[in-house]
Amino acid sequence: MRRRRLRDLSIVQNTPNSEEENSEQQTVIGSSSVPETLDEPAEFQTESGGMRRGRGRTLLKDLDDLNPIESVKERFALEVSDDYIKKALDYEQVGTSSRQKQKFTHTTGSISFASIVEAEEVSSGQKVRRLQLFEITHRKKDGSPMTSKARQIMEKLKEKKVGYEAIASTDSSVNLENIDNRIITEVLGPKRYGRVRFQGSGVTPTQYFGYGSQQYMPSRSQAQAEVQRLRDQIAHMQASTVE
Repeated sequence: MRRRRLRDLSIVQNTPNSEEENSEQQTVIGSSSVPETLDEPAEFQTESGGMRRGRGRTLLKDLDDLNPIESVKERFALEVSDDYIKKALDYEQVGTSSRQKQKFTHTTGSISFASIVEAEEVSSGQKVRRLQLFEITHRKKDGSPMTSKARQIMEKLKEKKVGYEAIASTDSSVNLENIDNRIITEVLGPKRYGRVRFQGSGVTPTQYFGYGSQQYMPSRSQAQAEVQRLRDQIAHMQASTVE
């Protein structure tokens, strides 16, 4: 007599020489015996409109009524399905969390920043810097900002630019490109390592700024001018308070 064990399930089958070969099985589950019977096959309509034959949906409460082999198959299918759903929910949560961390909405679709810059430079005949690129990609056709968040960012960028251009007017060594880079970093924060804002995923800081670039570091004259500006602002606020 052949005997197979599957965890706590024991299946006893008749030998090939028995009188009722392949027509009867005795199943032992613990101390109770359950005959091996399958649900009658039924026809089900598929999504494509066709028909298929199957045993039907198995509920959790029906698993105990199945023979051991069918029970294992059904439990395995349920566990795989449950694991798949959990992974899908985890991926969805990661996507939602990443979306919430975005500082502003991506607006260029499948068009790369490089393509937008090239088209604008051909049209205007002038080089497009990063601040200008943000304006181009975050305004509607009528010129208004796409979102209220974009409007707030534009106002902060403009305010910072006015201040730094005033510094640049007294220091000929200041590069306007460096000013744009510094303003973007101050308003939007530093970009993830190995990336450059408004340049896409294929451009690295080394490619864009060059080796040993100091684009984020102000010159000594810039720092002194900024300190003096803050001192004047504090003095003005104190004078207004006294009055």
